Amino acid sequence: MSRPVVGVVLAGGVGQRVGLDTPKQLLKIAGKTIIEHTLGIFESAPEVDEILVVMTSGFLGQVEEIVAKAGLSKVKAVVEGGASRTDSTWRAIEALGDRDCDVLLHDAVRPLLDRRIIGDCVTALGAYEAVDVVIPSADTVVVAGRGPHGEVIKDIPERSALRRGQTPQCFRLATLKKAYLAAFADPRFATSPPTDDCGVVLRYLPDVPIGLVDGSEHNMKVTHPVDVYLADRLFQLASSVAPELPAETSLAGRTLVVFGGSYGIGADVAALARRHGAEVHCFSRSMNGVRVEDAASVEAALAKVPGPVDYVVNTAGVLHTGELADLDEDTVADAVNVNYLGPINVARASIPYLTRTQGQLLLYTSSSYTRGRANYSLYSSAKAAVVNLTQALADEWTGRGVRVNCVNPERTSTPMRLRAFGQEPPGSLLTSLAVAETSLAVLVSDLTGQIIDVRIRG
Repeated sequence: MSRPVVGVVLAGGVGQRVGLDTPKQLLKIAGKTIIEHTLGIFESAPEVDEILVVMTSGFLGQVEEIVAKAGLSKVKAVVEGGASRTDSTWRAIEALGDRDCDVLLHDAVRPLLDRRIIGDCVTALGAYEAVDVVIPSADTVVVAGRGPHGEVIKDIPERSALRRGQTPQCFRLATLKKAYLAAFADPRFATSPPTDDCGVVLRYLPDVPIGLVDGSEHNMKVTHPVDVYLADRLFQLASSVAPELPAETSLAGRTLVVFGGSYGIGADVAALARRHGAEVHCFSRSMNGVRVEDAASVEAALAKVPGPVDYVVNTAGVLHTGELADLDEDTVADAVNVNYLGPINVARASIPYLTRTQGQLLLYTSSSYTRGRANYSLYSSAKAAVVNLTQALADEWTGRGVRVNCVNPERTSTPMRLRAFGQEPPGSLLTSLAVAETSLAVLVSDLTGQIIDVRIRG
């Protein structure tokens, strides 16, 4: 019988190196606090049975509020952290008592942890009593020493044997507790403790082998001011893996509104939602004269929908290509108004309806949003703006209980693309149905503030 797995999220830092008076784990990135991102990873990991949070003194209430609002049911306790990393780990050990379980100790300020790593760690604990997560060192590491005029190189270790440590660090609880009890009996531990928990086991239980699991370059630690920016960019550029739509999904009793629902992705979203039992209302220029660039038109369309509105989807878009200097004013206005002002109008008109149902707004970007491209300046820049709009609204609307996400499909076979590029090689494009399936999976998920990539499956 396998042992229960407890994710221990260590959030005892105070953010001094980031230049803050409040803990850095309470900073918001991509629509959520850093700690909420981290807790969400463990909440969604099937290998994790429960979560224990060790939080900086004076901020336990804020974490408890975050947990309650986000519905993080696996979080069983929030306890006060200590003055150091080892103090906080010991408080977690005390909170868990004499349970026979495995523990995964993870830095709260590593919010980009890959779920694959959690699974690999749990598997490794079947063979080892202690496991560390590491990545190869891309840089040459030197050993410094004192020379006659300052520091000098004393040694250059062989790089192939060097690894950079990350978290989670994982243990059988009894092993970790035994190592700490041995440490407390050593007078040196108080003045010169190891820098992490694997170091405690290595020093005080040298006969216990510590297994290694491959980490990820994205599993960065938010420590310095630049890290906040980098983490936010990584969320924006990498974001979530496309969820799967469960076959048994039922949308009976739910109402979906699709703007841009006459053809392509919008039409397939509407058709698929109907097959799963939803009541669907579609609006578009060609279908019923609803123009997303006209705020009054959008508001009037939503007012026609009987009853509550659970989901609003905006797939309306236009693709005008060519050098910006050669485009006339009407073309520029159409591109900006449909591709950017349109999502804004849909969002503003939708929020009263979605607040009542705790629903979701779903927008769409394009793979071109990550970098502006010649002849696509209006389209790619508007799509980049939609990504930022998604993340901002997810942050603004968290208190209302409204989720906002954005689907990022790679090149997709749609009438709009056919008009712009003509026939393209079979198999080189996503189908609009594949994008619709991911869209529906996102709508029924708990995700918010996420940019969900949809790729052709090889």
